[in-house]
This record gives sequence, C-alpha cells and structure tokens, in this order.
Amino acid sequence: MAETVLYDVTDGVGTITLNRPDGMNSLTTEMKELLRATVVRAAADPAARAVILTGAGRAFCAGQDLREHADNLAAGKGLDDTVRKHYNPIVLALAGMRKPVVAAVNGVAAGAGAALAFACDLIVASDKARFATAFTGIGLAPDSGMSWTLQRLVGRAKAAELLLLGEPVQADQALELGLVNRVLPADELAPASVELARRLASGPTVSYGAVKAALDHAATRELASALEREAELQDECAETEDHRNATEAFLKKERPTFEGR
Repeated sequence: MAETVLYDVTDGVGTITLNRPDGMNSLTTEMKELLRATVVRAAADPAARAVILTGAGRAFCAGQDLREHADNLAAGKGLDDTVRKHYNPIVLALAGMRKPVVAAVNGVAAGAGAALAFACDLIVASDKARFATAFTGIGLAPDSGMSWTLQRLVGRAKAAELLLLGEPVQADQALELGLVNRVLPADELAPASVELARRLASGPTVSYGAVKAALDHAATRELASALEREAELQDECAETEDHRNATEAFLKKERPTFEGR
C-alpha cells in the first residue's frame, strides 16, 4: 500500500504530497497522523529551506474522510477528538514553521483541505482549483484555523459569507478575493510552484522566519507590542551570516548569496 503522505527534498525544497488520489486526498486518521509527523519533520529538516504542500491526482484535499467520520458517529465516538489531536497541531506546525510554505493547489480544496492551504504563506492555484468552506453543509462549525485565516485573507464580511453559505469559489474568483497569490494553467502549476519554492529556498531563511513571526504577532497586538517584537527579530537577524554577507555584497555592488543561517 502506498504511503498516504509523501515527502521529498530536492534543491532545498521539501515537498509534502497528500497521496490518496482515489479518495480526493480526503483525510483519514492514518493520513492525518502521517501528515502531522511529516510537517513536523519538514519544519526541523535543515535540508528543506522552503516547503511545498500539494496533492496527488485531481484534488488538493477534499477535507475529512466522511466515510470514516460516519463510522465514528455510528460508534458513538463523535469527532473522536480529531480537531485537537490532528487538525490543530497540523495547522500550527504549518503556520509556525520558520521557513516559507507554498500551497500548490491543484484541484478541489474543501473544508479542512482548504484550511490547510490557507495556513500556508503563499498559495499558487491551478485554474482548475476550487475552494469550498464546506462545514455548514454538514452541520459543523469551521475548524483547522479557518475562522482565523479566512477573515484575514478576505475580510470578516466575505469570510462570513463564504462560511455561512458554503458556496464554492473558482480559481479566478479566489484570485480576485485575495485567497490565492497566483493562478496558473494546470500544466504549469507544478513547475511554477517548484520555481517559486526554489527562489525562497535560496533566500535568507532566518529573515523569512522573522517575517512570519512578525506578522503573526502583529495580527493580534497593539502597535507598541508589534514594534518591540520587530526590534527583537531584527536583533536576531542582525546576528546571521546572511545579513553580514548581504550587507558586504551590497557595498561591493555584488549579488548576495544566502546560506540560510
């Protein structure tokens, strides 16, 4: 049986592939546990200076596997605490990774699948991609961070509309709304996302991590707190070899080479 989550590192890019194409990469317990472990592995992997999250086949991720969920309901297990055990740790690991994460959305991204994409730093979508919040369609509340990420991407009013009505969003509309950064023809998605990730992988990794940390902090804090966090992060970055080497390269009118430290 093939692994339901694949991990590969090439040229500084760690690629995590949801690999259950026959089930539209819907998430079983086994798959969620493996995905959680793989995201943690990628975060700690010094060989991976940028990460891609994508799906095999025609879907990115259709969210929770509802057949497994129905079995849990029938057995009286309810959600079986999967939100706290699986989804929350996965999203925190993606969003908190101190390196850039690119979602390459190749097809349907629904429910928790869409939330996984929204937790990434940049989203590149195929023109065949489609996003759907999906939760209210089965009588549930949002999870996997979607109540937090979605309104920061599109604003509260639009987030409320997307969550309440659950209507699918096509790729071109997602671009207009600011849900995604780029939309590309389907056959160009994989090479373009790899090119973007390689560009990030060759950049100042510590600086990129500081950008993520600064944005996360400032999202829920007042200005004075954001200023102090910026100062702390600048002190950290100023100690890196990348900063010193890039400063020298600038003065010499040379292009800097970043080593990620």
